[in-house]
Amino acid sequence: MFSNLPDSPTASSGNAALMRRLNRSAVLDLLRQASPISPTEIAARLNLSLPTVMRILEELAHQGIVVRLEEQQYSGGRPRSLVSFNGTSHAVVGLDLGGTKMYGTVADLCGTIQAEVYRSSVPANPEENLNLTMEMIEELLQVPRREGQQVLGIGVGAPGITLFEEGTVTWAPSLGWRNLPLRDILARRFGLAVVVENDVNLAALGEYGFGVARGAASLVCLAVGTGIGSGIVLERKIYRGFHQSAGEVGYLLPGKEALGKRYEHFGALESLASGTGVVQRATELIRSRNLPVDLNSLTAEKVFDWARNGEEWAQAIVDETVDYLALIIAAISVVLDPEVIVLGGGVSRSADILVEPILNRLQGCLPAPVRLVVSNLGYRAAVMGAIMLVLDTSFEHVGLKAS
Repeated sequence: MFSNLPDSPTASSGNAALMRRLNRSAVLDLLRQASPISPTEIAARLNLSLPTVMRILEELAHQGIVVRLEEQQYSGGRPRSLVSFNGTSHAVVGLDLGGTKMYGTVADLCGTIQAEVYRSSVPANPEENLNLTMEMIEELLQVPRREGQQVLGIGVGAPGITLFEEGTVTWAPSLGWRNLPLRDILARRFGLAVVVENDVNLAALGEYGFGVARGAASLVCLAVGTGIGSGIVLERKIYRGFHQSAGEVGYLLPGKEALGKRYEHFGALESLASGTGVVQRATELIRSRNLPVDLNSLTAEKVFDWARNGEEWAQAIVDETVDYLALIIAAISVVLDPEVIVLGGGVSRSADILVEPILNRLQGCLPAPVRLVVSNLGYRAAVMGAIMLVLDTSFEHVGLKAS
């Protein structure tokens, strides 16, 4: 729990500002999950002083994010006023630029999507992909919204290494971006608060805020698609690691045979267990057995479908994939021991033939049981995470008001 930090001359301004932000985030989170609620209960549940809670609520009410209700709460004693989270007062533009498809939404703070747009990225074309990103945002900002609703900010999930504090995409191979100051570019263009984060980190935050892991104390979102990555949320906050590379579980080593090799584009386990790895292993098996399969149209999804239909060679590929994913989940479990691991990404569409076998493989191997669930947000997870991150970091910014 967060503790209240009293204002005092001895407290450093930096620490005081951080504690105020943490307290505010905790209040916002509780309001989202437990509205309507009384200020007294907020103070008790978060171990904050009532004056601190009232100050935060007043700030949020000024922004329109909190409303006071006429209803009273009776518990055998004095009646207490209630406050409620006003999620329709603001909207967030969220973008997920991962994979070959770009996806964007404008949604209110409750996660209700008001509009969606799609674009196809241009492989390794940095300028064109930046133009497409700005076109999507422009289109979403033009969408009619309810009267008086403000756009709180823009949240962008980038498919690569990002520096959150700087708002820079250091390397996104699929988009051709290297050391791109994306936050500053978009903030100058649109005059709004902007946050830029790794797409899988945003997906993890989306699962925490709106998905199957809602409210979990700790979670890991394992995204298995073209590649493999994971986002880590601990006590509502994204854990990024010292080098901003926490969660790059695709680089785990499957065994000692992987030592001494360089993995610059795909990690060792990623090259085996991702959708790309499934296709590569299936291709090798099909060629070695001279099977009548069109390799030009081969996809991981087709391999999984053949396994469902009883094709022995496809089942062998699925069994290997289960083993590799089990190794990744075992490593996550013993290092972080999260409350829940969420399986997302394109491969999660085949969860019906993956989850139970993975758990069977791990039975008896680990010191604690694994709770492995499938994302119910799917491709919307990252844009839902954008709502959470913009709300957490940028709500003080003056947004664009709908006329």
